[in-house]
Amino acid sequence: MSTFVTTIHFITCILLVLVVLIQSGKGAEISASLGGSSQTVFGSSGGANFFTRFTSALAAIFFTTSILLTVLSGQARKSVFEGSVAVPAQQSAPAQPAAPVANPGAAAPAPAQPAAPAEAAKPAAGR
Repeated sequence: MSTFVTTIHFITCILLVLVVLIQSGKGAEISASLGGSSQTVFGSSGGANFFTRFTSALAAIFFTTSILLTVLSGQARKSVFEGSVAVPAQQSAPAQPAAPVANPGAAAPAPAQPAAPAEAAKPAAGR
């Protein structure tokens, strides 16, 4: 069923584009764009009635198949927000204040070196 509706939708899209492109503006008749003749192609009333009705019918088919394809896909929702999960707000700890600097122009003090083990500090005796 979905393949059939998709095929109808695709053909309708192509026809709708072509029919809109074939229609001429208010100043020129369709015969001028097709052959340059001064006679009307679709009779004395011109093609306006035919193209207007044909475009309206194609637009109705297009909208119908669009809605039908949406329903057939099974993803039609009542609201965009339906089924969305609320994300809880993350609580973060307040930032720790930085240690005050006494003299901002002075170089930072060197980090303290750990104490060396006692055996390494004694000079080797008897060597």
